Amino acid sequence: MTRASDTQGGPVALSKDGLPGWLHPVAHAVETVRPGQLSRFLPPADGAGRQSAVLVLFGEGARGPELLLMERASSLRSHAGQPSFPGGALDPEDGDPSGDGPLRAALREAEEETGLDPSGVQLFGVLPRLYIPVSGFVVTPVLGWWREPTPVGVVDPNETARVFTVPVADLTDPANRATAVHPSGHRGPAFLVESALVWGFTAGIIDRLLHFAGWERPWDREKQVPLDWRA
Repeated sequence: MTRASDTQGGPVALSKDGLPGWLHPVAHAVETVRPGQLSRFLPPADGAGRQSAVLVLFGEGARGPELLLMERASSLRSHAGQPSFPGGALDPEDGDPSGDGPLRAALREAEEETGLDPSGVQLFGVLPRLYIPVSGFVVTPVLGWWREPTPVGVVDPNETARVFTVPVADLTDPANRATAVHPSGHRGPAFLVESALVWGFTAGIIDRLLHFAGWERPWDREKQVPLDWRA
């Protein structure tokens, strides 16, 4: 069990104890997946890149298991209007990037961006660090179970346009899946949910989690959507 400090300075544990049964396949996937199975973009060997973390938070809503997402403000200089997991760069007070720092950063950023109470979040796993070449960020995905949900919403409209949850059933629905096509020609998994196009790093993580947890359903990979798709 790894211990860190939450944004209020109290202890927070990385633990799988008491997780609901439906999360067990995800917890198992976290233990067994290798970096190259998640992405071909891995952290530079020379240690370059800005350390950051995102919170991949699973909850249980009216329609069953769900994920917490947010949409970046359209006025931002980077990733404007793009749905994503809550998260951001590590601050010095978060601590060691190779230790507990990403745990603290994921909770802190999620609280700052969505207003959630970190004391109701049980962190149960950490995926291998990945790299986003376009921004130079080295990202640690931190997985959590929303054990005690609290109200969430936009904290700073200059940073966030909206905060929303997506049922896992919608993410696995083949009708909501597609391949996003970047103007550069790059193609990657995408999800058409909650009037949003989830693509890029966030969609890649969701896609791999669904796959390795055994939740993925066959879908039409030839179905393509541009990045300016709108419902």
